[in-house]
Amino acid sequence: MSGRPPSAPDAASTRASRRSGWWREVRGLVFILIGVFFVHSAIAKPFYIPSESMMPGLLVGDRLVVAKYSYGWSWASPSFRILPQMEGRAWGAMPERGDVVIVVRPGTGEDLIKRVIGLPGDTVALAGGVVYLNGRPIPRQARPPAMIPIDANTKCDFGGFGDFRATGADGRLYCRLPIFRETLPNGRSYDTIDLGRSRGDDFPRITVPPGHVFLMGDNRDDSADSRFPLSERGLGGPVPWENLGGRAEFITFSLDGSSSYWNPVSWFTALRGSRAGASLHPERAPTAN
Repeated sequence: MSGRPPSAPDAASTRASRRSGWWREVRGLVFILIGVFFVHSAIAKPFYIPSESMMPGLLVGDRLVVAKYSYGWSWASPSFRILPQMEGRAWGAMPERGDVVIVVRPGTGEDLIKRVIGLPGDTVALAGGVVYLNGRPIPRQARPPAMIPIDANTKCDFGGFGDFRATGADGRLYCRLPIFRETLPNGRSYDTIDLGRSRGDDFPRITVPPGHVFLMGDNRDDSADSRFPLSERGLGGPVPWENLGGRAEFITFSLDGSSSYWNPVSWFTALRGSRAGASLHPERAPTAN
């Protein structure tokens, strides 16, 4: 009869059905989170560029895809540091010189992005800003200056190196940066920035130990990398290959820093449209002698 309250068995059945529905929702959410964690830790994950150490190729505000399987898996692979530090990699492979990699800074757990310069057994040194690999200078060629638009994420403020701001033909303000193209012995080439004389321009010759890599930022005068000690937020020399978390593949999208959570229109106007899809693999030139 309409309006009659449910009997006790009917009420219990209703409560059980609600609990079952609630559990199905929670279980589904848990499975989704596990799937996301697996993909981020074992296959690929997004990465945000927070500093200018890899200019001109990477700008603050760039979002990347990082392949987690390129060198096998180690304690540094999971998106969250749930594994103790240990030696070795599962299905491990050494990176190639010139690869852009994610590395965990020893002792801090902080993820950085740098370029592989030296592999195990290589000797690395710097003199006057020139990198010497196995006793020979890496060829570098002066290129036209990079004209990078100044925005909220690219402020063009490099301290004591001078003022690199310039007005372009379109009337916009740009960061005009001196560029040198380096070509590694394997023929891979990429652009670097040389702002002027700095402490990092000279580095005594060292031999990269077994199972280690020597990493540098492309913005050579504004990068805390293998040239600098941990006390200066550097990498403290060559880094164990277990600390590599993956290889940077391409830019998905980039923001100029003008967006606001409260203004959906700004999510689109802040996009740097020309950067989407840019590959982060170095160009392959004829093998250098």
